[in-house]
Amino acid sequence: MLYTFKSAASADVLMLGEPAKKLVALIGKDPADTQGIVTVEQLPGAIARLRAAIEEDRARQAERERQRSADDEAADREAGRSGMAAPVGLAQRAWPLLDMMEASLKEETPVIWTT
Repeated sequence: MLYTFKSAASADVLMLGEPAKKLVALIGKDPADTQGIVTVEQLPGAIARLRAAIEEDRARQAERERQRSADDEAADREAGRSGMAAPVGLAQRAWPLLDMMEASLKEETPVIWTT
């Protein structure tokens, strides 16, 4: 399923189902909803929750990297989990939506999503 996030303050953000549902839940909305709105009044809280989730994810990734060995890295390369095939983290997925929400807050316009 494809989610489309829209705001008059920026270009649309398109996202596939499960990652989009996770972000919808992180901003405090029901991920089962196929459409919704983040009002101007709700934007500061949604932005704060998303920023906190990004920071937590970055901290977890940094800890994992500290614990990795050369053997782990070699195994990832052999399995094709490096370079462009490396897993995409929450921060990478969330930035376009976060940028949209910040622009929307600045221009005092809501963010909506549909599937």
